[in-house]
Amino acid sequence: MQPKPIVTREQFEHAVAGFPTAQIMGIDDRDVPPFLDELARRGAVFEREEPSYRFKIDLRLAPELLDLWPLPSGLLMSLGMTSPFGGPDSTDEDDSTEAELDEMVAVLGPLALNVSWSCKWRGLPRAKMCGLQLCLNGVWDKDCMIQAPGEFGLWVSTGSTPENRAVRDTWREACGLDLGPSQVGW
Repeated sequence: MQPKPIVTREQFEHAVAGFPTAQIMGIDDRDVPPFLDELARRGAVFEREEPSYRFKIDLRLAPELLDLWPLPSGLLMSLGMTSPFGGPDSTDEDDSTEAELDEMVAVLGPLALNVSWSCKWRGLPRAKMCGLQLCLNGVWDKDCMIQAPGEFGLWVSTGSTPENRAVRDTWREACGLDLGPSQVGW
């Protein structure tokens, strides 16, 4: 579980004010080199990887970088490798403890976070693709989270197997949860 990329000025300002580092990833096209040169000139770059045409830059965040918003097209900035969201070897699939999740939510502000838990729901024949999807500052749309500032939701997945589809409506009525309408996806 990691925060979604920074896509708004408010998120960028929050990141610069509250976190020491971030990562920028992208594809090296014509607008990118001058931007990267400016980051290097300001001493913000502390590690850079360039496998083929893609790159990843570890960046020191500082208020002096605020005038660089918006980022050039094709660049993504993420706090996924920054504590408490992760470290140098973190992935989206890493498990987090309840205390770690609490710490992430405490510093989230306008950032978007997508958290998922896999589980086997009692009463459903198969556990494949069953679980919960928590979206903070976002909503779930079929197979991914879409950032939506101020929106929070919890989505329940009953899986996509034919066995589960056959009993899904009965399960929804029997589970006792106040659920919204069914959606296709996840």
